[in-house]
Amino acid sequence: MPGAAARGPVLVVTQLDDPTADLVITELNRRDVPVVRLDPGDFPDTLTLHASLGDGGLTGEALTGTRVVDLTEVRSVYWRRPSPYVPAAGDGQDGRWCSEQARYGLGGVLASLPGAHYVNHPWRNRDAEYKPAQLATAARCGLRVPPTLITNDPDEARRFAVEHRPVLYKPLWNSDYLGPDERALTVWVEDVDPDDLHAGVRRTAHLFQRRVDKSADIRLTAVGSDLFAVRIDGAPGVDWRRHYDALAYAPIETPPDVAAAARSYLDAFGLVYGAFDFGLGHDGQWWMYECNPNGQWAWFPRPLTTPITTALADQLQHPGERYEH
Repeated sequence: MPGAAARGPVLVVTQLDDPTADLVITELNRRDVPVVRLDPGDFPDTLTLHASLGDGGLTGEALTGTRVVDLTEVRSVYWRRPSPYVPAAGDGQDGRWCSEQARYGLGGVLASLPGAHYVNHPWRNRDAEYKPAQLATAARCGLRVPPTLITNDPDEARRFAVEHRPVLYKPLWNSDYLGPDERALTVWVEDVDPDDLHAGVRRTAHLFQRRVDKSADIRLTAVGSDLFAVRIDGAPGVDWRRHYDALAYAPIETPPDVAAAARSYLDAFGLVYGAFDFGLGHDGQWWMYECNPNGQWAWFPRPLTTPITTALADQLQHPGERYEH
């Protein structure tokens, strides 16, 4: 039926515990927009799929424990934080095979819904998660990027650290890492002493970056053409994520050159949404660290989250329309 997708549900692909998605779902519910929440990690136990493909394209349904989704009527997809695919046949070879079949089967269908507007498309998220690609694209789009080295050569790492000191180490990906007590550990951004760079650097790729002489941090949340910049003060160390209780937040304006470059960056990766992290130099320059294509924002105080929630709900409710916030 023509226009069916425009009246159909918003599909929110995420795990059960997702405060960021909760805010957007609440706003969509307030607007009486139908919403279906779906987690690929529930497949196949409580999530069933049947999809047909032929000359007429893709048709079919996804069935959760409480809802039935017509795959042809989904108006938009909010791709947030789905939990991993669970091996249905155990942890051995059979289980791994089943989970990979689920990823490429169910995942491929959810990424191919006809006419749906994605925020963001999962494959665009994947492409934009590689930090080397982020920094190269950012520089090409006109954002300022601190001198950065990616290497597994200890001699090159020491040479860079001496030349650009003070230098930080940053993980290239936030991999799951468990301690001896099975508790999750986080690898934080840390200062690097050149004398501590030894043969262990050889074992894998490392990212080293000149530390910005900053007066504050900035989180710039982009939703389509809308930009929401927040100045973050009060962090006693180099990684503000370790000190949420000490932070103060204030909305600020985005300089026109940064705004244009950030929108160019989103276009380069085909993103609708992006969470940029910047360091604000004492000279007023914005230095881009990274852009998380699926970054969080729900921890901000309500006056800061409300306009972001509104912008995302607008994107999902009315795909393709332009809003001024």
